[in-house]
Amino acid sequence: MTRPIDALGLSVWGSAFSMIAEEMGAVLVRGALSPNIRERRDASCALFDAQGRMVAQAAHIPVHLGALPEAVRAVRARDPQPGDVFLLNSPWAGGSHLPDLTMIEAIADEVGDAGRTIGYAVVRAHHADVGGMSPGSMPQGATELVQEGLILPPVRIERDGAPVTEMLELVLANVRTPEERRGDLAAQRAACAAGAAGWRALVAREGLAQVEAAGSALLDYAERRALARLHALDGAHGRAEDALEGDGVSDAPVPLRVALAVRDGALELDFAGTSPMVRGNVNCPIQVTRAAALFVLRALLDDDVPTNDGIARPIRIVTPDDCCVAARSPAAVAAGNVEMSQRITDLLFAAFAAAGVEVPAQGQGTMNNVTFGGAGWTFYETLGGGQGASARGPGPDAVHVGMSNTRNTPIEALERAYPIVIERYEVRRGSGGAGKHRGGDGVIRRYLVLERCTVTLLTERRATAPRGAAGGADGTCGENLLNGAPLPAKCRRELVAGDVLEIRTPGGGAWGAR
Repeated sequence: MTRPIDALGLSVWGSAFSMIAEEMGAVLVRGALSPNIRERRDASCALFDAQGRMVAQAAHIPVHLGALPEAVRAVRARDPQPGDVFLLNSPWAGGSHLPDLTMIEAIADEVGDAGRTIGYAVVRAHHADVGGMSPGSMPQGATELVQEGLILPPVRIERDGAPVTEMLELVLANVRTPEERRGDLAAQRAACAAGAAGWRALVAREGLAQVEAAGSALLDYAERRALARLHALDGAHGRAEDALEGDGVSDAPVPLRVALAVRDGALELDFAGTSPMVRGNVNCPIQVTRAAALFVLRALLDDDVPTNDGIARPIRIVTPDDCCVAARSPAAVAAGNVEMSQRITDLLFAAFAAAGVEVPAQGQGTMNNVTFGGAGWTFYETLGGGQGASARGPGPDAVHVGMSNTRNTPIEALERAYPIVIERYEVRRGSGGAGKHRGGDGVIRRYLVLERCTVTLLTERRATAPRGAAGGADGTCGENLLNGAPLPAKCRRELVAGDVLEIRTPGGGAWGAR
């Protein structure tokens, strides 16, 4: 028999679950080899119950976390046995894009029924290379998924606790930096083990029935809080449109449209009029679109609402059969996860604004993806920029916005690991929009390469500025420069020693007229 859970108990249980996820993240970053995971923390951890419902997540990457439920569903469809560990990255099986390798452990009950799975520990991490046509596996110009790297449907890398060594060998044989990948995968495995140990300890102390009841209560509570916010907006409706600045193959805009309506406690999002799938890799799978919708709804809730699957329950998404925000095989999607997700976020906030809901001005609206690769090394990072201002105050400078929540790569860590020197790294003063509350400023980062290598850029807001709100001015567009000459927003270039790449990231929009 389970004990009743009151409001105080909900808070205690929520903290107990989330701290296990946070500990998973701490284990991951301590053990990772690549600066992208160890320093930038481009990874996410979450816990799911035995029914495959996300009950807790660490404060990591929104575009990862909102898409993880699809990955767990894909694994559960493979009849996981207690102790099995799976690896996947396929966007058609819950992945986001190929560099994001997701590891999922089916947590075995080691106290009660040893043949029972009592939950799932999940870690998604962006690896600096998973093969494909370009170092870093974030290629500009890819037109189908197979060009972007090794594709993994849910595959067992451990069966009942025993490693499936052939599968790891297969993965490492298809990447440019196998030892770094081996180390990062080992760190993910340690993080999953930490999550499983924490979950089992909780079950041993409180009993499985009580843990499951607490998880269900937290999910229902988060749903009630989301429904209360939506009921307060009942009848709201708004439309918005935006566009990406080309798909990486063509410079033609990729139009996005949404009709938003709040009815009877449901948030309905209809993407009719949005572009069909495009040739380039800005398409995104539907789970990335859901992640953006979850992020936007979460941003409208109070800070004390736990982030779990309960918030997603009221969201209803409708897309055309052929649509770039619900991509299908064999579409390329590397930039969809990072750039399309940001634009969907901007689009949904704009639709809420059109519905009369107060939202901030637009932030930089891009992750500014920069990938270098040379003989035996690859390096990937995203860059911060300006956040949009709001009625409460100015936007922060030099931060990751929207669907990204990573840190910056410290110069010392980058220069120690790769043949690159950072000649300049500073806030791009004056790039935020002017207004009653100014938009946040972007950054300037200048790379001097010391040997021949390839650089790939996947960026946005180079031609269309982040919009201000309530009469505030727009932010400043970003710029990409190679040896002082402009580069396209999405491009790949071969560099030689002495070349200098400079990225100037966008500023955020202002709020209110001066």
